[in-house]
Amino acid sequence: MSQLQDHPLRYELTNELHTRPFPSMAAPGTVVFLALKQSTEVGRDADADRALLIKLLDRFGAKHPQPEATHYSGALGKHYLKWEQHTEFVTYTLFRDGLSERAFDPVDFDAFPADWMGAIDHLRMTSLIVRVEPRGSDDEIKEKVQEWFVPESVALSAMLDGAVVAGGDFRIDTAGHLRFALFVSKGTGHRRIGRVIQRICEIETYKTMSMLGFAKAKEMASDLNRNGAELTSLISQMPQAGHGAGEALNALLKVTAELESLSANSAYRFAATKAYAAIVNQRVEVLREERFQGRQTFREFMMRRYDPAMRTVTSTEERLNAMTNRATRAGNLLRTRVDVERSAQNQSLLESMDRRAGLQLRLQRTVEGLSVVAISYYAVSLAAYILYPFADIMQMSKGTLTALVTLPILLLVWWAIRRIHKQME
Repeated sequence: MSQLQDHPLRYELTNELHTRPFPSMAAPGTVVFLALKQSTEVGRDADADRALLIKLLDRFGAKHPQPEATHYSGALGKHYLKWEQHTEFVTYTLFRDGLSERAFDPVDFDAFPADWMGAIDHLRMTSLIVRVEPRGSDDEIKEKVQEWFVPESVALSAMLDGAVVAGGDFRIDTAGHLRFALFVSKGTGHRRIGRVIQRICEIETYKTMSMLGFAKAKEMASDLNRNGAELTSLISQMPQAGHGAGEALNALLKVTAELESLSANSAYRFAATKAYAAIVNQRVEVLREERFQGRQTFREFMMRRYDPAMRTVTSTEERLNAMTNRATRAGNLLRTRVDVERSAQNQSLLESMDRRAGLQLRLQRTVEGLSVVAISYYAVSLAAYILYPFADIMQMSKGTLTALVTLPILLLVWWAIRRIHKQME
């Protein structure tokens, strides 16, 4: 076995599964979470993301990550930092022991230096504060939930076989952050608490990122309606298009080009939305929720508010694909009609050319006949001038001599022109 040659990526691929362990968190404690995205619609500059992290680490004298690292964990002053780099965004999570006197106090975000925050040119996708408390009585939990969250939006459930009760209203408070509270039963492992926190942060982040697809779908609605009406009008007029198929084809090609442009501009966002939505549903599933105090669960909140938005994205993508396919089929039909019309025009043109060729042939033969007469006239005249001196010797008049040579010369000229004509053919 020691002689077997490993694949060059064997260790890298295996270790990738263990590079992002769940954080460890004790109650009471506070978590602040920040997700940033570069302003570009697609892709990002990984070096810029790492440079931003290094600038933060330098403020606290913390060690730097590896040059190509996509994740980092380490002490940051009184906090513990967990940084992760994803396909479109980066996340910063700070953990600290203890709670602020004021629940969800915005000063918790002061752990990020003000000058560092002010120099960020990324866009904030989401930020949230998670308050982790030891679990008290159900009545205490009920009072705190009523005080901290908007009643009609709050989602509250027992998770992981009742080890944790988690709640939040998915609303942005006046400080610009979302709020979530965890009430932890005594004896719950620190890593178990960390898993719940990690999944709640991921649910919120991927939910927000997937909603970019919903915004894209809403943005495209007017263009789809306009192109859909024009496409329907063009298709309905196709049976009566007649000899205007060329103009109809040009209009249809314009609609098809706009639909293809919409498809190209939305393909990445819609594909990313599907992936993010799948992650959200998977993260909610692994929380193993149970209803608590009759409140809606996280799953029910997503089913009521989030799933319709994702269905809108799916239906918009399907509608765009269907319209593109209709436009392509209609274009093929019109293109066939245009080809048939052009074939008929070409046939008519060929018939006209045949008629003109026949007329030219008859005219050519007429000209040939006239040319025989003309050439013969000049040839007889020349021959007469040559033979006139012999007229007296032959005791013939000039007229008689001219008459005798006319017919042979005429036949000779006719034969010569025919020979030339045959050689040319």
